[in-house]
Amino acid sequence: MPPFPAGAQWPLRPGAGSVRILQLPPERIDMAIQDLANAYPQHIAELQRHSTLALERGGCDHLVVPSGTLHYQVFDDRDYPYAVNPQFKAWAPLTRAPGSWLVFTPGQKPRLIYLQPFDYWHVVPEAPAGYWVDQFDIVIIRKPDEALQHLPGNPARCAILGEPQSALGDFVPDNPAAVVNYLEYHRAFKTPYEILMMREATRVGVRAHRAAEVAFRAGKSEFDIHMAYCSAARQDANELPYHNIVALNEHGAVLHYTELDTVAPAEIRSFLIDAGGSFGGYASDITRTYAFDRDSEFQSLIAAVDAAQLAMCAEVRAGFDYRQLHLGAHLKLAGVLKDFGIIDLSPEAALETGVSNAFFPHGIGHGIGLQVHDVAGFAASDAGGVIPRPEGQPFLRTTRTLEAGMVMTIEPGIYFIDMLLDEVRKGAHARSVNWDRVAQFRPYGGVRIEDDVVCTDADPINLTRDEFAATA
Repeated sequence: MPPFPAGAQWPLRPGAGSVRILQLPPERIDMAIQDLANAYPQHIAELQRHSTLALERGGCDHLVVPSGTLHYQVFDDRDYPYAVNPQFKAWAPLTRAPGSWLVFTPGQKPRLIYLQPFDYWHVVPEAPAGYWVDQFDIVIIRKPDEALQHLPGNPARCAILGEPQSALGDFVPDNPAAVVNYLEYHRAFKTPYEILMMREATRVGVRAHRAAEVAFRAGKSEFDIHMAYCSAARQDANELPYHNIVALNEHGAVLHYTELDTVAPAEIRSFLIDAGGSFGGYASDITRTYAFDRDSEFQSLIAAVDAAQLAMCAEVRAGFDYRQLHLGAHLKLAGVLKDFGIIDLSPEAALETGVSNAFFPHGIGHGIGLQVHDVAGFAASDAGGVIPRPEGQPFLRTTRTLEAGMVMTIEPGIYFIDMLLDEVRKGAHARSVNWDRVAQFRPYGGVRIEDDVVCTDADPINLTRDEFAATA
């Protein structure tokens, strides 16, 4: 895989099919474009190979993928934020092309039917351009229903992947299980092109995380920190891969806190931010926790979780069962809890009794790529089936054995969540918890550290840590 240029930024213009290269010296622009151009054909070849086999599984002749359509709010003329069909953006870096279609017939060049409407109310998407367009037979249409003349002749011989609202004439998405299962299973294995895209999504996220920490240190409110993040990422809330979690103090104990208070608390103690970046349809997912007082005991707790998290990242290796990684995370975090005098159980006993679940109530992570929570995390094979979660661990999102090419998040946490701890307080293991220590840490909410890690045949590649190190 070619090296990713240090300092490169490649944001896609909204609605456009071309790539702008910003903040690169002129002599490196050609090199940056060439990196993508070199990697993209192999990516498309992989998609065609997998799609051919998927169509054979489903007994179909053609793969037809609508990009998706705009949805309007009930009793109103305002549309919801458009979200492109992941099956569509797997082929081309187009994230704002509603009404377009992708058609693949084995043995033929993929066809992109691209809607470029006559529209004086909105900015019309530019015609597709850039390193990727030569891989397609591109047809420009001006009205959505013009796509019909360019789609295969018999819809019954097509696997049509999309949402019901994308139906056009007799081309109604049917999402045949044999086709979807095969494609989604293999989507877990990223091509070198996809790793390049995810590196840039990481660059966007880390740049914005740096700005968010500065705003936190300056005493800003959650809302103001969020705005600083969006400004540094150069992406608004609809472009980011998910809603930012920007939590000060006790709000860090709410796993998906998205309220964004507009007034800063009188005393700022801690900051947990879970936020990513987008690039060409790919996502990053990054979490960091900070103590306002760098000499506080909470800072020591952050450091302990960080060290444990790094040990977990090192376990992202081909052949390792992700379920075991999750259970091992419980043991490592319970060890931290014991070291800090918060529990007096052994790590094994904390896991067996469920006490560790009260402090770490979510999964260790998930696959990531075209979607933040990428698909087929439980798939037993490319034909379907489910690999069960470990007993007592209902929120783990992936149960597959790791293989080279997978990209996983590793996101352990220790939280002080009243409703979960109250259950422990009322149960048989109440005496195993030092409630005075819980009361000391409760005002800080919790700690979570999250990196995006590539599994290889050798040492894992930590996309997140690489970028933080490059910008230190």
